[in-house]
Amino acid sequence: MSLGLEEEFLLVDVASGRCAPHAERVLAEVGRHRWQESGGGFHVELPATQVEAATGVCRDLAGLREQLRYGRERLAGAARAGDARLVAAGTPVVGGRPPPISRGERFAVMAAVYGDVMEDYQACGCHVHVGVPGRETAVAVVNHLRPWLATLLALSVNSPFDHGRLTDYAGRRMVRIVGFPGAGVPPFAASASEYDERVAALVEAGVLVDEVMTFWLARPSPRWPTVEVRVADTAATADEAVLHAALVRGLVRTALNDLAAGREATNVDGQVCAAALWSAARHGMDGPGLDPFTRRAVPAWRLLDDLVAHVRPALAELGDLDAVVALVDGVRRAGTGADRQRHAAGRGGADAVVDMLAGQTESGRLPAATNGKPG
Repeated sequence: MSLGLEEEFLLVDVASGRCAPHAERVLAEVGRHRWQESGGGFHVELPATQVEAATGVCRDLAGLREQLRYGRERLAGAARAGDARLVAAGTPVVGGRPPPISRGERFAVMAAVYGDVMEDYQACGCHVHVGVPGRETAVAVVNHLRPWLATLLALSVNSPFDHGRLTDYAGRRMVRIVGFPGAGVPPFAASASEYDERVAALVEAGVLVDEVMTFWLARPSPRWPTVEVRVADTAATADEAVLHAALVRGLVRTALNDLAAGREATNVDGQVCAAALWSAARHGMDGPGLDPFTRRAVPAWRLLDDLVAHVRPALAELGDLDAVVALVDGVRRAGTGADRQRHAAGRGGADAVVDMLAGQTESGRLPAATNGKPG
C-alpha cells in the first residue's frame, strides 16, 4: 500500500535564530532528489523562509524513513553552506519581520486574495499521501478519517511558539490555519460529486484560489490518486514523521477494509470534530481530549490507545505494528515535540530550543529516556 510524505521546514539564521529568506539559495544548492523519478523533490513554499522535502512513492516504513532522513540531511547541508540552519517546527521559535513571498504568479495571487493572513504565515506541516483505488473511494475514506484527525494532531504537536512568544497552545500552527476559509475538519460527503460541488462553490465565491487549494485537513488529493492528510505539525524527528505516516496509513487501510465489508463511516458532528481539534491544539497529549463518537472529555493518551486499537489489525496486515508500538512508547517517554520545546525553553530560552530542533531535525531520532518531558 503506497505512501509518501511532504515535510515543510523553516530556515533560520545561525547567529540570531530568526527565520531567514534563503529558500531560493538553499534549493539551488541542494540539487536533484535521489528519488525524483517516483515523485521525490525539494520545493519552495509561499514564504521565502520555508522549504519542502517530498519523498517519492514508498511501500514500507523502512523505505520511507530512508527517504525522510535523506531529504533532511540534504536540505540541512545546503542550509549550512549559507550560514543557515534547517529547523523542523510548526511555527518559528524566534520572532522577526514578516518574510518576503517567494517568487511565482500563484504565490502572488494567494497573497492578494488572503491579505495579511498570509503576510506572516510561516506554518510548517507534515502531509501524508496514501494510495487509494479511485476518487469515490478517496471521498469515502476521508469520511472515515474525520473523527480521528484530532488525535493525530495531539500526537504531532510541535508548535508552542507564536512570533517569538511561548504560548499556552501545544499546536499553535492550527490556530493560524483556522484563519483561512473552510479550514479544519472536512465536511462529510456522500459522493465525489458532492465533494466537488462544495469545492466549486468555494472557488466561485472567491474564497479559494482554485480547486487545488482547499484548506481541509484531509482530502482526496487534487493531483495524485491518494488520500492526503495534512493535520500534523512538521515532525521534529524523522522517527515521529514515520509514526504519523504509519498511523495515517493504518487508518486508511482500516477504512478500506470497512468499506469492502459494507461498513460506511459514521457522520460524526462537524462541530464536535472541530472542538476536538481545538482541544488537541491546546493541550497536545498532556490534557483532556474530546471523543467525537461519545462527545465526552477523555484523556488524550486514552484516545491514542483507542486509535491504535482501531487500526491494530491493519497495522499487523501492513507489517507496521511493532514499529508503531515502539514509536508510540518513544513519544510517551520523550514527550511530544511541543513538550520538548517547552523543556528546552525552560533550560536555556529560545536559543536552546533552536539548537535542539536543528539537532533533532537532522539526526532524525527521537530522544531516548525522558529528556524532553517538561520539568
